[in-house]
Amino acid sequence: MLLSDLLAMPELRLGLLVGETRLDREIVAAVVTDLPEPGRYLAGGELVLTGLMWRQEPADAHRFVDALVQAGVAALGAGDALLGHIPADLVDACRERGLPLIEVPVEVSFGAVTEAVARRVAAAQAGDLRGVLGRRRRIVAAVAEGAGLDGLVDLTAAELGVTAAVISAAGSVVAGDLPQAHAVRLAHDFLAAVRLPALVTGPDGEPYTLFAVDRSHRAAGWALACRGEVDAETGFELASCVAMERTRTEEGRRVERRLAEQLIALACSGDADPSELSARMRTCGIDTAEPYVVVTAAAARRGAAEGPDPSVLGGQVVEELLDRRVVAASGADGSVAIVPLRGEQAHDLAERLRERSVLLAGGLPGLRLSIGLSGALQGAASIRGGVEEAGHARRLADARGGAVVTSDEIYTHALLLATVPGEIRRSFAGRLLGPLFDYDRTHQADLVRTLGAFLDSAGSWNACAERLHVHVNTVRYRIRRVEELTGKDLSSMRDRVDLFLALRAD
Repeated sequence: MLLSDLLAMPELRLGLLVGETRLDREIVAAVVTDLPEPGRYLAGGELVLTGLMWRQEPADAHRFVDALVQAGVAALGAGDALLGHIPADLVDACRERGLPLIEVPVEVSFGAVTEAVARRVAAAQAGDLRGVLGRRRRIVAAVAEGAGLDGLVDLTAAELGVTAAVISAAGSVVAGDLPQAHAVRLAHDFLAAVRLPALVTGPDGEPYTLFAVDRSHRAAGWALACRGEVDAETGFELASCVAMERTRTEEGRRVERRLAEQLIALACSGDADPSELSARMRTCGIDTAEPYVVVTAAAARRGAAEGPDPSVLGGQVVEELLDRRVVAASGADGSVAIVPLRGEQAHDLAERLRERSVLLAGGLPGLRLSIGLSGALQGAASIRGGVEEAGHARRLADARGGAVVTSDEIYTHALLLATVPGEIRRSFAGRLLGPLFDYDRTHQADLVRTLGAFLDSAGSWNACAERLHVHVNTVRYRIRRVEELTGKDLSSMRDRVDLFLALRAD
């Protein structure tokens, strides 16, 4: 209630002594106190009622009023019962500090004033609640009628005064007006939050409240980012509206995934009729003449025995990384997506996936996301080879503990190493390089780094010396020590290959 509403209540017969220009102050409660220093017990917005028992001398008035002003009270009500009047020093103190002062007649009890305030405040809150509920009902109804996510964001701002945006864990803006850099930062906060909702500080220094949209794994989830501190009830209700719309769109995407699964299964069977395969490809929205890349993915928590299927989760994550412009069909060895390039180069697609995967890895360090990409392909007949190529790349990514690997990398020694069990790789590397590591630890000789630089320099003494910023004789000495300790001859291509693979096997 406002101060003017309180003064207008005839039954209380209150008189305003100071504060004619501050009648629009809002009163949230009435508190009775005669403590000399009441500030610590006040939260702000109160009407403080006092019988002046704290006043022993005129100087006490300024100290009392200062404490009320610092606490942010709305007004001071003083009773006449003790002195029969309101002392001038209190009036002067209130006028100097801009605090409204009300005279409470001796025949009016403080209880009557507090009861009147409580009654009015409760009525106002009930009215506000009815208004809020009405606005929320309008928002839910609009979403149910198909307003869409952008419509939901607009309604939220108009009806509730809450500025919000929907973002994906990959850092893209699904709905709402939010700079991309803000979305990336808030997506990281969403991923890293110990619990949700979470109150975080955005890149602009403003607070944001983050709510999970549904029960999806956080790596493939959406967040509702509300500017400011938003109460949990409002946020959860808005998030449920976003979830309702996401579920609606997912129904259509399930059909698209089923069509993609049928296309890939038919292509990989090896005995598909070319015309039927091309027809199915067009049904999936892919022109047989346009270039595309096959992407396979799997995602799992390191060391987790339970949780979502790695193939399914990998597909969900890839869809979000690519802003839901493709669907991923689940398979036994990872989800598979056919991604039309449409003016984009294959390496640009790989870089975009790498960049967004870094965001997920930073927010969810326990997630092992392995993505493999084929080269650029064309035509339905190339799908089968693309799936195999991308699958090899994904398995190499998995051997690295999670990464994005393109088909360019599988036609190298890396693919051979990836097919060798980790224990054998480590044993091979340890047998050849163990003496070098031991020598380096004892003598700080840098033999291992020198060996790597020497091999990367194609055995050139001078190029290796320049790379390491040492004298060429130092390189010659170190390489001789490498040969002595390993029993290998670095003038022999076979021995060079052994040491090269050992450096990359561990």
